[in-house]
Amino acid sequence: MKMKTERLMSLDVLRGITVAGMILVNNPGDWGYIYAPLKHAEWNGLTPTDLVFPFFMFVMGVSMSFSLRKFDYRPTRDFLVKLVRRTAVLFLLGVALSWVSLVLSRWLSPDSTMSWSQILFPFEQVRVWGVLQRLALSYFFASLLVVTVRNRRILGYIVVGILLVYGFILTLGHGFELSTANVIAVVDRAVVGENHMYLEWLPDGGRISFDPEGLVSTLPGIAHVLIGFFCGRLLMSSKPLNDKMVHLAVVCAVLLIVGFLLGYGWPVNKKVWSPSYVLVTCGFAILTLIVLIWVLDMRNRRRWAYPFRAFGCNPLFIYVFASFLAIVLETIPCGGLSVKEQLYGWIAGWAVVPQLASLIYALVYVAFNGLLACVLLQKKIFIKV
Repeated sequence: MKMKTERLMSLDVLRGITVAGMILVNNPGDWGYIYAPLKHAEWNGLTPTDLVFPFFMFVMGVSMSFSLRKFDYRPTRDFLVKLVRRTAVLFLLGVALSWVSLVLSRWLSPDSTMSWSQILFPFEQVRVWGVLQRLALSYFFASLLVVTVRNRRILGYIVVGILLVYGFILTLGHGFELSTANVIAVVDRAVVGENHMYLEWLPDGGRISFDPEGLVSTLPGIAHVLIGFFCGRLLMSSKPLNDKMVHLAVVCAVLLIVGFLLGYGWPVNKKVWSPSYVLVTCGFAILTLIVLIWVLDMRNRRRWAYPFRAFGCNPLFIYVFASFLAIVLETIPCGGLSVKEQLYGWIAGWAVVPQLASLIYALVYVAFNGLLACVLLQKKIFIKV
């Protein structure tokens, strides 16, 4: 049995599940009331929420194996122009979301005495790093490696080398400590400054400048995308689908076993994107992909997956739109509260459990964005970012 490689339903659906998951965990009704599986691990460890972002990076790598085929995996002029343009757009969109949040919060603050220039140009506080910025940089460098390193075995050694070098950087640079001495924080302070970094919560309730999408921790993100690329190449092979599934299962088992074993020395940790975290999350992503291929491409059970496919056909646009809308709902005033607070207050008024009310708000928000995604898919509108 052979599978068409031009467009994988399972790949679109996995991408869509991750986008829906990212929107879900980023938009609870109240950050103080969240069910445990929808929280990130406080430091070391892994929750379901810690899987959604790395799943998207893995799928980005799988998709790369298909998209770069039209350039014959060579650094042509057209490829380089497209790569630089996409990287710049993604990075600037991430910075723009931070800028919009600051502008709206300053503009709509009831006690603001700032001038218009201070409101419109809050560049002294704009966060430089973020989700879209990490996607941009990881995709950029992974793509360059794919088209310049023609020997795939050497490319595999580069992936291993990146993870090993990064692991030793963490070991020597207090990388597994949530402190200002952590090498990730040290480099970000030197490169962008504390005012442009994320404020991470400490166990005692305090906060320090520590960015979970920092510059140094983007290095293993490159390896993350490249692992997805290798899996995509496997899917593009001419082997029967059953053989592809077996090979994916073997890769999945190896990554999970090695990742969890490596975790004894280099703990699984999302906030530093540890080498063990890369391997474990890629393993789980492959496992999920195997299940989806079996259900969607082998058993042809596709009706349930339409909303996720819709998310997956315009993933970055929907994510950016959802992020922008969330900023607007959290800052636009309505009756002395924000629009979000009014909506959540109405839900919390009849939901007995606060965590349930918070989850219902998040699900409604996902559904609203999903409706937009479905309309775009129905009209065959695909917005590329």
